[in-house]
Order: sequence, then structure tokens, then C-alpha cells
Amino acid sequence: MWLPYQHYRAATTVTTNTITTNIIAVFVAAVVVVVVVVAVVVVVAATAAPILVVLVVVVVVVVVVIVVVVVVIVVVVVVVVVVVVVVVVDVEVAVVVVVIVVVVVVAAGLKVVQVVLIVV
Repeated sequence: MWLPYQHYRAATTVTTNTITTNIIAVFVAAVVVVVVVVAVVVVVAATAAPILVVLVVVVVVVVVVIVVVVVVIVVVVVVVVVVVVVVVVDVEVAVVVVVIVVVVVVAAGLKVVQVVLIVV
């Protein structure tokens, strides 16, 4: 039998790792979006395409990047939550961790959207 403190340590360790992973994912997403948008703008400027085409391409690229990032974050979160629920038998601790993880994911998602909006 684990002591409550051991449950708590396991849960907080996993949660901290999740937060770190999400922060890294957000930075990676921001960098990817900026690089892709700049690349598209440079290519389009070089070919002198109409502005409408530029906007469509940029929007499509940004949407694809957002979808990929969201999927990656969701997968990470689901894996972490499953691990926590399996490792931490205490329902209360698991619920707390799940709530924290959900908050972190939502915050990360909003940050990605914010960065994308700033870029666009």
C-alpha cells in the first residue's frame, strides 16, 4: 500500500511533466507557425501572386498547424491522464490531477490561438 504522500508525489510529478510538455508544445507551435507563415509570404512575394491567394494559403497553413498541435497536446494529455488513473488508485487525487491537466491544456490551446492571431 502506498501512503497518501506517495500518491501525491506521483500525481504532482506527472502533472508537472505535463505542464512542461504543454509549454514546450506551445513554443514549438508558435515557432512553426511563424516560420511557415514567413516562408509562405516570402515565396508568394517572390512569385508576385495576388493578395487573396496569399491570405488563403496562410490561413490554410495556420489551421493545419493548429490542428496538428491540438492533436499532439490532446494525445499527450490522454496518455498522462490514463497513467495517473492507473498509477494513482485514489479517486480524489486522480480527479484533482485530471482537472489540473484540463486547465493546462485549455490554457495552452488558448495561447496557441493567441499566437496565431497575432501572427495572422
